[in-house]
Amino acid sequence: MAQDASPASAPSSITEPDIATACAIVGAGPAGLMLGLLLARAGIDVTVIEKHGDFLRDFRGDTIHPSTLEVMHELGLADELLKLPHTEARSLHAEIGGKDITIADFSWLPTKNRFIVFMPQWDFLNFLAREAGRYPNFRLLMRTEVTDLITDDGRIAGLRASSPDGPITIRSSLIVGADGRNSVTRRLAGLDVESFGIPSEVLWMKFSHSTDDPPYVMGHAGPRQGFVMIDRGNYWQCGYIVRQGTYADIKAGGIEAFKSMVAAVSPLPADRVQELHSFDDVHLLSIRIDRLKRWWRPGLLCIGDAAHAMSPIGGVGVNLAIQDAVAAANILAAPLMRGTASDDDLAAFEKRRTFPTKATQKIQLMMRSEKRKREANETTRSGPPGFIKGIARWPILAHVAGRLIGLGFRPEHVRIKTRG
Repeated sequence: MAQDASPASAPSSITEPDIATACAIVGAGPAGLMLGLLLARAGIDVTVIEKHGDFLRDFRGDTIHPSTLEVMHELGLADELLKLPHTEARSLHAEIGGKDITIADFSWLPTKNRFIVFMPQWDFLNFLAREAGRYPNFRLLMRTEVTDLITDDGRIAGLRASSPDGPITIRSSLIVGADGRNSVTRRLAGLDVESFGIPSEVLWMKFSHSTDDPPYVMGHAGPRQGFVMIDRGNYWQCGYIVRQGTYADIKAGGIEAFKSMVAAVSPLPADRVQELHSFDDVHLLSIRIDRLKRWWRPGLLCIGDAAHAMSPIGGVGVNLAIQDAVAAANILAAPLMRGTASDDDLAAFEKRRTFPTKATQKIQLMMRSEKRKREANETTRSGPPGFIKGIARWPILAHVAGRLIGLGFRPEHVRIKTRG
């Protein structure tokens, strides 16, 4: 049984609200802010609460895929977004036997922007918050953390939160948990979680960028499989993937031994690892794949990582969260305009987003299973994964991979109109 399966305390009964809103969203990440923007654009009063005071946190999902760029284009915001500092990848590559192989090609996608964007997530979130803030019916409360859910006749009808000005009560027709893989909202709601596969960890670090560095953006095959590189323009964000629970042993071995481990798999010059001075320069991210058994209860819905945590494989987590937000807005805007979202409305959202979530997680689990088998077999450890071998043999498959990575299994489109 997975964690977060039972609430810390039973939701309390309704009290007089400090704020009354049609939709209260917990978490100002990609899913929460996108849903807030779309609902505000449709004329719905929406309040987003965020426990942090800003969006400045390193080593978050910073890839914006063509599916998300298409949503921004449909909102008329893509051109402005792309004025922000970013790098673009029109294809993804891997090294096999000393040769550069295109493993994903986005040039055939039926979208306006046929590339992946690498942009610091704080810039993307600030952009969404700014655009949503143009609507008078949008409210963003920073440094505000949910502490309790409120019920009225068995239905979630609001929440309590702590804020810089003290406790606050928000009453709402719908609470949306968009507060990530460690969601407090889903824990308070008592929603059951299923976990899949064996969790692993990524050790994130930064290295300086040189003009003669390899032209890679997301990862490598062969002996460098499991080492992730993201080009941030003036530095590399790199991730070293290890089995869960092994970081303590790595730290016990000392920073010099860890530098040697990284240098052995990194395509960067070996002396670049000397930029790691201590384990203070290494940031641990636990990876798990899980999914709620049911994504809602009356008056409450979870979306994004709060509903389904993804592996960073393919960098698809942010984009699935955005697709959830678009689908939620399409399905729930009209009911919220009428006053409330029914159980049938919430179930309809879950039904629509379950297939792309399960399909994506299935592929991620297959890739992780293959990697573990290769690690256990000394004769194939240094060889590339089977899917990369297939693409190397049949290059047309790079376009198939480009569609799966770039658009996913069920890309969503903005269906609701701007009001006011």
